[in-house]
Amino acid sequence: MPELVVGVDGGNSKTDLVLADTEGRLLSWVRGAGTRPHTEGMETTTERLAHLGRQALAQAGLPGSTPLSAGAYFLANVDRRAQERLALRQLTGLDVAERVLVRNDTLAVLRAGAPDGWGVAVVSGAGINAAAVHPGGRSARFLSLGDITGDWGGGLAVARAGLGAAVRAGDGRGPATRLRQELPVCFGLDSVEAVALAVSAGEIPVTALHGLSPVVFAAAEGGDAVARGIVERLGDEIVAMVTALLRRLRLLRTVTPVVLGGGTLQNDQLLLRDHIGSRLAAEAPLARPVVLDVAPVAGAVAQALVTADAPADAQDRLRKTIADRRPPTAHLD
Repeated sequence: MPELVVGVDGGNSKTDLVLADTEGRLLSWVRGAGTRPHTEGMETTTERLAHLGRQALAQAGLPGSTPLSAGAYFLANVDRRAQERLALRQLTGLDVAERVLVRNDTLAVLRAGAPDGWGVAVVSGAGINAAAVHPGGRSARFLSLGDITGDWGGGLAVARAGLGAAVRAGDGRGPATRLRQELPVCFGLDSVEAVALAVSAGEIPVTALHGLSPVVFAAAEGGDAVARGIVERLGDEIVAMVTALLRRLRLLRTVTPVVLGGGTLQNDQLLLRDHIGSRLAAEAPLARPVVLDVAPVAGAVAQALVTADAPADAQDRLRKTIADRRPPTAHLD
């Protein structure tokens, strides 16, 4: 009889959890809030993940006490080994599965997009991060604590930069941009200054600004020079992360897969992709960028299947099912 596994891709803005069996059948796919242990605490984060797992069992028509053979949790904002160990202890204590693995969410993208399990992965969703694994097993990543460690990028950063540029265009500090007219519409307000004031007063959560990023990308594609500069800045930051990791692992002279995942990289942002491609061709010509063609949770559940000693064809079957299925849109509480 096949055993059950869960794979979890916890991002900044959302968490995907897939329940499957060791024959490669997808039993349920649920979505919850993002993983933010740095602001909510690890206990709250892991309890929410355990609750999401029980919801997946319920969606599959199984009791919440059904045993799981393996759980692979790839979580944003779990960037240090000590954080991984803490999450592992707490998830194990919550009895989410017999065997539990915890890693940063960038490695789910690498697992899903690099056939041999090594290379560079970049996640640009609400936030940004990257990691790399050498063919020999060594790894490299970033401290990734935000502004204080020099990090910039992802949809929220693009949105905030767009809002700031629009305000500057109005007060004379910056060039004109159509973002002045297009951004406030997203919140039903009359001006970008009104949006900024609402954010400052706490009337609009900072995280809600993430919804402005598609407007910035669309303006860039439409020829707005200010928006284009913001998108190219994101591309430059991604290239800087990739080349730094390649250099640290001494892979600049090795043909290396570079897997690009996350909402801002998997949503047909052609201008961003082209900019990344041209910059990498100049700075790391042996890098082989590829946009992930499946939800990153496919990498997480593939690792869970490996942990449960499932056959390789089960991984292939499940990956195809995930690629062919629309992800859930609702966030479960």
